[in-house]
Amino acid sequence: MPLVSRRSALGLGLAAAGSLALPRFAIAQADNRPSITIAVQKVSNSNTLDVLREQSNVGERVFFSSIWEGLIGRDWLGGLKKVPLLATEWKRIDAQTVELKLRQGVKFHNGEEMTAEDVVFSFSRERMFAATEAKNRSTIKAFERIPTPRPGKELPPEVPAAARRAWPDLARVEAVDKYTVRFYNATPDLTLEGRLSRYGSDIMSRKGWEDAASYLDWARKPVTTGPYKIVDFKPDTYLVLEAHDEYWGGRPPLKRIRFVEVPEVPSRINGLLSGEYQFACDIPPDQIVGIEKNAAFEVQGGTILNHRLTVFDKNHAVLANPLVRRAFTHAIDRQAIVDSLWAGRTKVPKGLQWDYYDDMFVSDWDVPKYDPALAMDLLKQAGYKGDAIPYRLLNNYYTNQVPTAQILVEMWKAVGLNVEIQTKESWTQIMERNDSRGVRDWSNSAPFNDPVSSIVAQHGPNGQQQQIGEWTNVEANQMAEIMETSIDPAQRKKAFRRMLEICEREDPAYTVLHQNATFTAKQKSIKWKTAPAFAMDFRPGNFAL
Repeated sequence: MPLVSRRSALGLGLAAAGSLALPRFAIAQADNRPSITIAVQKVSNSNTLDVLREQSNVGERVFFSSIWEGLIGRDWLGGLKKVPLLATEWKRIDAQTVELKLRQGVKFHNGEEMTAEDVVFSFSRERMFAATEAKNRSTIKAFERIPTPRPGKELPPEVPAAARRAWPDLARVEAVDKYTVRFYNATPDLTLEGRLSRYGSDIMSRKGWEDAASYLDWARKPVTTGPYKIVDFKPDTYLVLEAHDEYWGGRPPLKRIRFVEVPEVPSRINGLLSGEYQFACDIPPDQIVGIEKNAAFEVQGGTILNHRLTVFDKNHAVLANPLVRRAFTHAIDRQAIVDSLWAGRTKVPKGLQWDYYDDMFVSDWDVPKYDPALAMDLLKQAGYKGDAIPYRLLNNYYTNQVPTAQILVEMWKAVGLNVEIQTKESWTQIMERNDSRGVRDWSNSAPFNDPVSSIVAQHGPNGQQQQIGEWTNVEANQMAEIMETSIDPAQRKKAFRRMLEICEREDPAYTVLHQNATFTAKQKSIKWKTAPAFAMDFRPGNFAL
């Protein structure tokens, strides 16, 4: 039976605005599990379902706990700590090597059993690196000549770029036996277990790849191990998943999940209240009270391991002067943004870091203080003459993105900065290199509990900013290398602090605005818990009526 439609939902008496009616769900004749529809702002920016190609907030929502799985997982409902997933255990061999025992009996969506061969292939040159030249220290040392991929299987450049951010020094992965693998790094790395738990380190079926006619065919229907498999994907429109009943973790609680793109917030909310959708994502805080006035609905969520940023292109004629970029950072009243647009439901963090870094957290650090007088003095020192500076953003890709931009432009105007908003249609247009690239919106996550997962991965030598030619700093890159290769915790923390000083104060690459938060509205009769992440968990144990 098809998923619940708007017409059938209303006919069945699903909860309408202002009513207290409890929802009913589509019931398949041979399967009494419910099917649900989730309204999202976007399914995939890249129009693919490749976890390396789609490194995004929206991708995290549909991928994890549903489609893709790694060897080491994160406990989405238990503080995001590392937990066994496709590997049952792991151990350190030395500072450069980790050995993992694979879970036996895991079935891919094509019915094949997962073995060490699939793990080795998931980290192979053909899958991860075949479209890039070996340019950094590790690949020069450790990688053989990269083979020419089969016609049609050439990787888009975004895939090896993301792979290199996740695994800057990976030398090789070997199968010890059918259910044991070893990861060898070219340099010492205290964070190998964290890298194995991050998105981008997920396991795919080698046969699924080989059976696909082209990279794009595979990337729109990858064969993986998650509790749900891909049934239908129409880019820019919807994604339909179906229960993978051979899932190693037990029978999935849902028969089908349908993610539908609904860019406008009012449409997502109205569809939820009418019964067309059972979940509506990315709800702005100012809409929560209105939704919960109807006792049949509730909103869950809060802060997540993601910060909203303003990012600078230091190649821009005006922004080349670090004094101008510093003026940007001191002109922002971050708390005012949190209070006015987020109703105090998030916070201004201590720069690009999270307290779950534990011993690596720099507790006495802070974002640049709000000081308009200092900002104006910096502009005077820089000799700024009021030249226009472009500010690229998407139309509310992030919650409250446009209102935030409008407030920022007024704050910058108050100190003398002439910033002009340029609304773009895609991330490709945002990143495009030309003379008009100046300031842009972005967000950074921490996929695991170490700063190499964020400041280094996003702003270091392999980070997106440097890959697209926005920003670079020799000393910051030296600090990044220390953080990636040193086994001395004190030395690593000292390097992290120095990198913060460079990237946030001396030669700003970005400035943090606030910690991000995500809110999901749902029918209250559904027993489900949100995670402190964009990911939505619908595995066994986290859905009931």
